[in-house]
Amino acid sequence: MKLPIIAYGDPVLKRKGIAIEKDYPDLQALIANMFETMYAAHGVGLAAPQIGLSIRLFVIDASPFADDEPTLNDFKKVFINAEMLDEHGEKWQFNEGCLSIPEIREDVSRYPDIRIHYFDENWTEHEESFTGLAARIVQHEYDHIEGKLFTEKLSPLRKAMIKSKLDAISRGQVDVEYKMKFPALKKKR
Repeated sequence: MKLPIIAYGDPVLKRKGIAIEKDYPDLQALIANMFETMYAAHGVGLAAPQIGLSIRLFVIDASPFADDEPTLNDFKKVFINAEMLDEHGEKWQFNEGCLSIPEIREDVSRYPDIRIHYFDENWTEHEESFTGLAARIVQHEYDHIEGKLFTEKLSPLRKAMIKSKLDAISRGQVDVEYKMKFPALKKKR
């Protein structure tokens, strides 16, 4: 089932997600719905806060970047209760977007190498290192479960330049091909 994606400006996107247990209600269905929602919106990652849940869960399928990095061909993963252990290397910029912030793309600096601890959809524990685009995508989604958006990594000048666009998104004044929930529209009811 495709779920509506929460738009910029909603407080749920600023909350740190809480850890979940193995008996979290309908977890496998939620994961399947998150992948379906992500694919329908042409994304490569989706975090639970983006569908209104303040929990530590995100999904990734980086295969659209396989032309740039062949190792991403089968990079489809579920991250439950992830904790970043290490981020290192010389930061590099890459143009990022976000399903909660449609029509805005900005160059964001991130570390090229990370090490992260998480559980997968079968509750198998992992401690893995990622590099390059895989590391970048994981960091972007990890930020969501920490209550952070990529726009917070921009300079104050750049943030000021896109403020009117961000305000328009929160008011629902954006044209997207997927279902969204807009915070300003919610308040009017």
